[in-house]
Formats: sequence, C-alpha cells, structure tokens
Amino acid sequence: MKTKAIVVGYDGSEPAALAVRWAAREASRRKVPLHLVHCTLWPLLTKNLGPVPGIKDSGLQHAAEKTMQEGADHARRAAPDVEVLTSLLSGSPNANLPRMSAGQEMLVLGSRGLGGFMGLLIGSVSLEMAATASCPVAVIKPGGDPDGPVVVAVDDSGSPAALEEACTAAASAGARLVIIHVRTVPAGYRLVRDPVDPEAAAEALLVSVVAKAQELSPGLTVEQLLLTDTSVPRAILHQPRARASQSSGPKAME
Repeated sequence: MKTKAIVVGYDGSEPAALAVRWAAREASRRKVPLHLVHCTLWPLLTKNLGPVPGIKDSGLQHAAEKTMQEGADHARRAAPDVEVLTSLLSGSPNANLPRMSAGQEMLVLGSRGLGGFMGLLIGSVSLEMAATASCPVAVIKPGGDPDGPVVVAVDDSGSPAALEEACTAAASAGARLVIIHVRTVPAGYRLVRDPVDPEAAAEALLVSVVAKAQELSPGLTVEQLLLTDTSVPRAILHQPRARASQSSGPKAME
C-alpha cells in the first residue's frame, strides 16, 4: 500500500516558508514523506517562459524551478531525515492542490501568500482549501506557542473524523489534547424543545469523547472544556488554551 504524504503548497512567501518548515517537522514526526507543490500561473498568461538570450539563469520557467528548489531547501533544513518530493505544476493552487492532496495525510498551507497582482489571481487559497479539501488541512500562522496543546472542538455527534486527526496530531507532537464542546442554545429553549438537562447532556458527551480519544491514543493526556456562547468560533478563539494551538496544528473544527 502506498504511503500517504503530507502535501504543502509553497509560493516563495515567508508565510509559505513557515508552513513548509512546519510540514517537514510534522512529516518527520509521523514518518511520512513530504510532497512540496509549487503552482505557477505564467504558462496560462504567456508562452515566453524560456531564458532571455544572453542572460544566464533567466526566464519564467527558471524562476519557478528556483522557487520550488527554495521550498525544498526549507524543508530539508527543518527535517533532514524526511523524504521530500516536489511537483511544479501549471495553473492555480485552487485547481491543483485539491487534486494533489486527495487521500493524503494532510494539506499544509501558509495563512497568507504573495500579494500584488499574482496574489489577486490566486485569491484566498488557504480559506478555500480549508473548506473544500478532502483531507485534513493545517493553516499555519506566525506566532503562537509551538509547544501548546492540540485543540479540537466537537459537536453533538462527537466529530469522529476531527477527533481522530487531533489525536494523531497530539500523539505525534507529544502534546496534550484539549477537547472543547460549545453549548450554543439557551437552556430554556432547549428544555422546551427537548426536556433534558442540557449541561448534563453536554458533560456526558465530553466524557464519551474523552474516552474515545484515550482509546484512539492510549497514554495521551486529554483535557475537556465545556463552554457556553452564542458563537462557536468566538468561544474557541477566546479560550487561552485554544489560542495556544492555532499555529501548531490542524485547523480546529466542529
């Protein structure tokens, strides 16, 4: 069976370099290859990709190859033991990255890419991939605490796919896991609609999810946190323990 890889997009920007280094270290922890992808739009805009006569190492094709090599160098410096695969693709990241990452271990992206005209063409790649990719997505932001916990928010279903990925991330990093559940429905409304104690039901859910996490990753340190808010994202982002993991793990989802 073919080993899954961690796929990372690189466009030459510093946020993308941060993502490549994070992805390389994560690949090392998980003992999987790293597949670095650079997408160039120039073949869609011009056929003049070759070198300028008389100017060494010039031309758009050479520039794209140089950018890809630069990304591979970032990866190898961050994790010398990791196998680094590279793909230089024509077209937009929005079109290529879903295809390259389908069925893979994870897709990793920087929080921002190159600005200016090319940035306008590319658009908000990380936001789109986080919403549409068919594998776990990590959007790496600068700052934060690299030694912080992995945080996962679960809904009433227990969010089994998110929980499994969070357990894998926490176990590979040697981090603790914080499981959050946010109650968003006012208690009075819940009692009219469904006559049960909403807090007791939420606590029972968390106990069940914690037990599942410990079953998935024995020995993992697991904490649970029950929050009440009208906004799930706000409750998660305003939690200090949640903020600690924003730049060091996959996107937390409910």
